[in-house]
Amino acid sequence: MQKTSNGMGWLFTSPYVLFGIIFFFIPLIWSLFLAFTDWNLISPEFNFVGFSNFIDAIKSPGVQAAFFNTYKFLIIYVPIVVALSLTVAIVVNGLPKFKGFYLIGFFLPYLSSGVVSSLIVNGILSYNGPLNTFLREKMGINIDWLGTPTAALIVVSFMLAWKFTGYYGLILFSGLAGINKEIYEAAAIDGASRWQTLWKITIPQLYPALYTVLILAIGVSFGIFTEVYQLTGGGPNNATNTWQMEIFTRAFTNLQAGYASAIALIAAVVTFVSIYIIRKLIELWGKRNGWS
Repeated sequence: MQKTSNGMGWLFTSPYVLFGIIFFFIPLIWSLFLAFTDWNLISPEFNFVGFSNFIDAIKSPGVQAAFFNTYKFLIIYVPIVVALSLTVAIVVNGLPKFKGFYLIGFFLPYLSSGVVSSLIVNGILSYNGPLNTFLREKMGINIDWLGTPTAALIVVSFMLAWKFTGYYGLILFSGLAGINKEIYEAAAIDGASRWQTLWKITIPQLYPALYTVLILAIGVSFGIFTEVYQLTGGGPNNATNTWQMEIFTRAFTNLQAGYASAIALIAAVVTFVSIYIIRKLIELWGKRNGWS
């Protein structure tokens, strides 16, 4: 009986195991191998170069820019998307009806193509686009949104926030639905203000969902590519360059597959360590406030 149960377990898990082997384990081993070579993605010949790819990557301005830009995006994007998604969840949760309709409306940007969204934003923010035309003609202001480092960072961050607000809002809305309404009724009887209710009841009760949203949003900050590729190409002057953008450029534009593999491994380590540390800090924050 035990052998039969084990066999059925392996049978049902085999698709996932095969998927992991084919699309994760084998590419990981191949990437580790390439990181120590100078393969150019086309030629069947290559040479082993030891750790020179890693050393060159660490010294590279593009990699250094990607490292710091990731945390800049994190600082700008994460607070914005968490605040917006929490607002959406609370507002929709307070509606008397048609909650699902509004949630679907906010969720649609998440389902849209990043390429299409980027093209629309690029058109709106172009020199002759509606926004710049209005600012020039009505207010005498001319802003190069995608050609100015700070402005480009903010544009990409807000675009990502717009895309993920509905998705994270849905998660938070599910968390709000699980809070016992009697707690709010008791707080209202005691004369608690809206701010007190939010900070003393909603946030603590919503901590598991907030924790999930924070980790997901932080993960997005380390994986930005489509929006940067379409809007800025990593510019101006590497101001919006990201790990994925640097890997793509090195591998498919400069044909430095070995070098790109080394960057990918460095990015993986930085991402893992950063998210692990941030996750522990969030957990510590939650424990100190008695939320977890």
